[in-house]
Amino acid sequence: MEESKATVPHWNSRTALLYGDDKISSLQEKHVLVIGLGGVGSFAAEFLVRGGIGALTIVDGDTVDTTNRNRQLPALISTNGEWKADVMAKRLLDINPDLKLTVHKTFIEKDITDELLEVQYDYVVDCIDTVAPKVSLLKKAHAKGYPIVSSMGAGGKTDPAMIEINDISKVHHCKLARYVKKRLHRSDIRKGIIAVFSPEEVSEKALALTENTQNKVSYYGTISYIPASFGAFCASVVLRDLMDALPLKKHK
Repeated sequence: MEESKATVPHWNSRTALLYGDDKISSLQEKHVLVIGLGGVGSFAAEFLVRGGIGALTIVDGDTVDTTNRNRQLPALISTNGEWKADVMAKRLLDINPDLKLTVHKTFIEKDITDELLEVQYDYVVDCIDTVAPKVSLLKKAHAKGYPIVSSMGAGGKTDPAMIEINDISKVHHCKLARYVKKRLHRSDIRKGIIAVFSPEEVSEKALALTENTQNKVSYYGTISYIPASFGAFCASVVLRDLMDALPLKKHK
């Protein structure tokens, strides 16, 4: 048997101990799209880069606000007011300077989505937290046949042990997922998207109303570790699936 000629960067040698040099080396050739760099997406993006993904496209049109500091990776006192995408870009390249990184500082709209999906990706990671742009992305990415992992609602949740990974057809007890699935069903999309969700009951006392900014009319309270946990679950789906190590039976 020939010895593997795969090369793994020394900084990722401990990951290679888990899966072997060949599989970790193969991740260097993969290109992943991460949309939304808030509490879920920022951690998902970082875990993907630390896991060995070689090319990443990140998308977010927002700047750091003081209220982000309880849960979002790019949110610091020193970064307040800066583009989240710029903060994350600097951080990700500081982890892996060889990363092929594409940065889009924009919110998701129809034309933007079409342009983004003209590129060939090995995985799409949806971390959008508003229904309309989320559904638009999922419909178009699904139509193109991209593997997708989509984060459902992390707001109002407190127990990380209740987070699940399953096909979107199996998601339950999640208000965001209910709205998303209803709209996807109109386009006859009922399965084939992996979802990260939690069926944990959410207290309405944790809900606050806001002005309709970027399609948001309300938001739930959050705690530091839940969005990060959702991000970790999303990254785990991508990394394990690309290495043929995902136990979940995917529905086509």
